[in-house]
Amino acid sequence: MREAPLGKLIVFTNVTLDGVVQSPGRAEEDPRDGFAHGGWAAPYGAMQEAGDALANLGALLLGRWTYLNWAGHFPEHPENPFTAFLTSIPKYVASTTLREPLPWANSTLLKGDAAQAAARLKAEMDKDLVVFGSSRLIQSLMKNGLVDDFVLFIHPLILGSGRRLFPDGGVPVTLTLRESRATGNGVVVAVYQPANH
Repeated sequence: MREAPLGKLIVFTNVTLDGVVQSPGRAEEDPRDGFAHGGWAAPYGAMQEAGDALANLGALLLGRWTYLNWAGHFPEHPENPFTAFLTSIPKYVASTTLREPLPWANSTLLKGDAAQAAARLKAEMDKDLVVFGSSRLIQSLMKNGLVDDFVLFIHPLILGSGRRLFPDGGVPVTLTLRESRATGNGVVVAVYQPANH
């Protein structure tokens, strides 16, 4: 009897050439630390070209900040092409401060250590568990060797400030490029795999 295929844990994010991931979608999305470049990814429309990268998506894994931001935005904008999909898909939230019930449909608060909870989820799923945003959570997942793929939408921008995907003092990882392509707007979609996978 064949075993069911296991899902992957995939980091899926927009990033600038200098590594900034803060507030890609909207001007007011994440103004922490006085960040004034919000919405930098929107003119490129690269997320519309996700294609096969999300073909096996089974659930989302989000940190507190990303979750609350999205929960406060998408349900208020039913006209957004992503709203129905993001509302219906299971969402698992890593937070030590939030309490249930969570405000957005199909949302579950992870109990205990986020990396351990993510490892349990990953082991149970036959589809992919995808992390959007959530740069602090990503560092914890990397430290515990849980990330299978990084799908990076690398934008031809240098912002010079903002929260970075791989901050100083972060976890060192050697990556192997599995595939890459460029969109018509110059965004490079690169899929990297940690070399130990």
